[in-house]
Amino acid sequence: MTGAPTVVEPATSTAVREPGRLRSALGWLALAVAVIVFALLIAALSFSAPDSRGGLDPESAKGSGTLALAEILRDQGVEITVSRTRADAIAAVDGDTTLVMSDPYTLSDEAVRALIEPSNRTVFLSSSSRLLRLLDLGKNTSPPASGALPAGCDVPELVDVGSVQPDRFFSPADGVTGCFDEDGAAGLLISDRDGTRTALLEGAWLLGNEHLAENGNAALGLALLGQTERVVWYVPSFADTDIEAQSSDTLATLTPEWVTPAILLLLLAGIVAGIARGQRFGPLVTETLPVTVRASETMHGRARLTAKAGDSSHAAAALREGSLRRLAARLGLTARSTPEEVADAASDRLRIPRGSLYQLLAGPLPQNDSELVDSARRLAELETAVDTAVHVERNTP
Repeated sequence: MTGAPTVVEPATSTAVREPGRLRSALGWLALAVAVIVFALLIAALSFSAPDSRGGLDPESAKGSGTLALAEILRDQGVEITVSRTRADAIAAVDGDTTLVMSDPYTLSDEAVRALIEPSNRTVFLSSSSRLLRLLDLGKNTSPPASGALPAGCDVPELVDVGSVQPDRFFSPADGVTGCFDEDGAAGLLISDRDGTRTALLEGAWLLGNEHLAENGNAALGLALLGQTERVVWYVPSFADTDIEAQSSDTLATLTPEWVTPAILLLLLAGIVAGIARGQRFGPLVTETLPVTVRASETMHGRARLTAKAGDSSHAAAALREGSLRRLAARLGLTARSTPEEVADAASDRLRIPRGSLYQLLAGPLPQNDSELVDSARRLAELETAVDTAVHVERNTP
């Protein structure tokens, strides 16, 4: 007895499920790696973000900053107060402080005077032509040929500074002491007037963190800024400026307020009118032009254009060309015959001198209306004479 066929169910293979699990695991692993790389990139950008502080800033560690000089002053017991507004700097200055700043380019002349007025000792760490003029310290001048220079002036605190190599030189004004000078060019200006001392130099290279350890640069910074127990270091910025920008007058500011709305209204009306008018235009229509134009119409049209332009020479050339073509046909010549050949044939046929015919058929063209009329009359007479001579010859037995 034959039994019923046995149905065997396929066994589920773990080899089928393994590739799917592997792909899923690899996907999550790739996502985790991407997140880690992104986090490391953000951290690297954050740690390597550039210092936003400018040059000669006592809190900047960049090469152009002066953080190293500020730390040296603090090591010598000097208290440094960093002020980033004029009001804070003026409030912090007293009789036993040194006011230090770079060129306050963001302040007006009046603001600079008000800032340095309470101070008995002011040091400018960078220079400008405006500061030299405003403080009456001197003028810019060309540098000498030598490199590092000694102080060479009667200022006690600069005796032990040593040699430095200034970046910019000045010509001192009357009553102003020039130090580190040669041939009248000084790298440091010191003015003692009315019981106040003002010193100015270009210290971006001398006193910056990058070059402070060279020559006597550090000693120079201590000599200028370390003579009092307190230093008020003002840092100029555009956020503390008192100079208001003035915009130039424009067409909008010079015209009444109603002009702009009126212009816009006119533009809108023009657009609406164009759309309304354009909707009335239909499709292009092909019109049948005349295919036959009578020669007389063309001749009269060209004649009117020539007369309107006053071109006597062009009209005479057209008359002469027509006469030559007709004379050549009547005299049995080809259409390519030259005016000289036509003149010779007409002279032989009429038995008249060739010179006058040459002048008429090949000579200069008329330049005015009277000469044009005379030339047209002579051409007509020549054609008539040739017609008569040819007709007589044909009728003569």
